[in-house]
Amino acid sequence: MSNVDLLGRRKFIAGLGVAAGAAMVAPAMAVSEKADGVKWDKEIEIVIIGSGFAGLAAGIEATKLGAKDVHIFEKMSYFGGNSAINGGLFAAPGTPMQSKEGINDSVDRMVADQLAAGRGIADEALLRHVAEHAMEALQMTFDAGSEYHPYLQQLGGHSVARTYQTTVSCGAGITQPLLHKCRELGVHTHNRSKFEGFLVGEKGEVLGVKMRDNYHFGEDQPGKVINIRAKRGVIMATGGFAQNVNLRMAQDPTLTSEVGCTNAPGATGEGMYEMFRLGAVPVHLAHIQSGPWASPDEGGFGYVSNYSIYNFPHSIAINRLTGQRFMDEIADRKTRADAELACRDEQGNALPPILITSYKDSKKHPNTKKVIKYNVGWKFDSVEELASHFNVPLKALKTQIEEYNQYVKSGEDKQFGKNMTKAAGKYIEAPFTVVRLWPKVHYCQGGVQINTKAEVKDSFTGVAIPGLYAAGEVCGGIHGVSRLGSCSIPECMVMGMTAARSMMKA
Repeated sequence: MSNVDLLGRRKFIAGLGVAAGAAMVAPAMAVSEKADGVKWDKEIEIVIIGSGFAGLAAGIEATKLGAKDVHIFEKMSYFGGNSAINGGLFAAPGTPMQSKEGINDSVDRMVADQLAAGRGIADEALLRHVAEHAMEALQMTFDAGSEYHPYLQQLGGHSVARTYQTTVSCGAGITQPLLHKCRELGVHTHNRSKFEGFLVGEKGEVLGVKMRDNYHFGEDQPGKVINIRAKRGVIMATGGFAQNVNLRMAQDPTLTSEVGCTNAPGATGEGMYEMFRLGAVPVHLAHIQSGPWASPDEGGFGYVSNYSIYNFPHSIAINRLTGQRFMDEIADRKTRADAELACRDEQGNALPPILITSYKDSKKHPNTKKVIKYNVGWKFDSVEELASHFNVPLKALKTQIEEYNQYVKSGEDKQFGKNMTKAAGKYIEAPFTVVRLWPKVHYCQGGVQINTKAEVKDSFTGVAIPGLYAAGEVCGGIHGVSRLGSCSIPECMVMGMTAARSMMKA
């Protein structure tokens, strides 16, 4: 059975392609400079760098508040950045669907869940700010035309179901409508435009930016650099650095180029670097999160990730060496990723665990057909067939399934304390669908420090850097050690909206 014991490295490399290969090299560094005597090529009211959730929300909000000349710059050829390929999962408390389903939730409860996952170092003020305004951000997506599945999901670490997911099961179900809304409102959008540094005044205030036109990622095709004056300021929404292997290895040497990554190739961190040059405070850079729902059998985020996220509450994760469960399937991400990485064979080699789900329950998610079609998931008619395929001890597996089904019946997981609310009535029984699990680098908790106004703090003065705002994954310290799934989109959008509001009040 060596075919199921490989970590799928070849598939991973093939999935990322040439662009990811280029990202293995550290990106060319931008250089900020004094604006003394600089010749301005353009003057713009608001400059937004990055076209993901944060940048698009900022563009819409600024325009609604009266801004007349808003420009969004994106370095890649396509808009949406890493946001376009994320899971499309949006958590918020006190939503219409929670009310419809009779779910009791609150800002305090959502914040408490995130603080627990953050293990004592999350920023409570920022988490509370995001939770308080999450419904406003969700409403922005409704207004833009985003469509969601007609049910809520309860993701790992959340004490209740509070997560919406787009009907296309990816972030493009939000970024595309937001991009359309931006253009409808008159926001100017520019692709192949690479940020090359800030232009600052005598007191360190951000006056504008240097942008390279006609930029082709991973290719030596330098376009012309132009100097843009930003009258109200600059919003940095450039995302994380998970594809910058040199930088992530500096924080965690185990995260080599052989470790899979769910991010788009452009997530390389130049914007963050440049804010550090200005004096921004670096926070939590070493906390790099891996997604426990990923598969070693496909490249990038793939189909299995959303399949697993949906199915974890009513599935069992099995260590193939023992045939037993080894974790709470809906614990927070770090807990589960660490537990999966501990699954090894008798020689200590990686042995990716399996997630077993009843087909009748898994098929309710649209990705089930895709994982089977593309051979990254399997369907079995009997437990004997399943155990033989993955070389799992049959007797131990049968015993485990019987034991777990008793937990489904009683509503109490005596093995790992899993919240069984979403597992009610969903027994593990044939036919089964099965996928393999192995963590992939997914999210960087580290970045620049901001306050609840989305202002970037100066490490030398302790006050905000004038004219500079930041939102989204480029910011650090918000989530602490582990970010709960579906909390990134509300954070990005709320802080993007907040940056626009702060800028328009300044």
